[in-house]
Amino acid sequence: MLADALLDELVDRALAEDLAGGDLTTEATVEAEARAIGRAVARSELVVCGGEVFARVFYRVDPGVRVERALPEGENAETGSVLWIAEGRARSLLMAERTALNFAQRLSGIATAARRYVGALPPGSKTRICDTRKTTPGLRALERYAVRCGGAHNHRDSLGSAVLIKDNHIAAAGGIRAAIERARARAPHSSRIEIEVSSLAELEQALEVGAEIVMLDNFAPADVLEGVRLTRGRALVEVSGGVTLERIAELGKAGVDVISVGALTHSVAAADIALDVERLG
Repeated sequence: MLADALLDELVDRALAEDLAGGDLTTEATVEAEARAIGRAVARSELVVCGGEVFARVFYRVDPGVRVERALPEGENAETGSVLWIAEGRARSLLMAERTALNFAQRLSGIATAARRYVGALPPGSKTRICDTRKTTPGLRALERYAVRCGGAHNHRDSLGSAVLIKDNHIAAAGGIRAAIERARARAPHSSRIEIEVSSLAELEQALEVGAEIVMLDNFAPADVLEGVRLTRGRALVEVSGGVTLERIAELGKAGVDVISVGALTHSVAAADIALDVERLG
């Protein structure tokens, strides 16, 4: 998760979208002194994720609100399970409700999808399921945390954290050999050289120049098998591009080291979570 100051900044920006003009409905219908309890309930099976940011939204609206976590992060929750409980001024709960749920639904949706992808690997497989940089702008740290909650792994965090030569780098550099040799000459000694290839011919070129990780992009199943055979013992093999849940078992059996799945963050469905509010007293 983010450091407290950065998390507060992110939450405050999200709250400003809803509360810049106050909450006309809540202020018009609910007395200032009324108190209530709100229970966040799973409306479908999901992996719990986002408790910290869920609670932080309520605290930023009203420091007097108390939030209790009914289930731990990463837990498999059944339909009807209570995930978190917030208690305090009714107005505060209603004002924070949508923003808190937006975060929690997004993160629990990602964690749930990640758990499904990891669960699709063959028993005993050492293949890693990873996310990509196809994240919601500004929410990468939270979404990558959700991927880990689901049991999957993170790819490089930013452009400055690892060398990954893609098709446009190859084109701009003047070819695979030039791109790899320049990267090796300039990259930190602690950084592996990874390159994306789109054919078996490009794979052979990359291996000849000494790539340490090869990303097989949009390879057909038969070509993945051949790519793993050609690469074995010479580099790590990553598969990316058009990877669906149905292909995970096949890729795991093929001996792929890493499967990167952009869908974990760029097109995942939000988890179904609702806040049931009950007036106290």
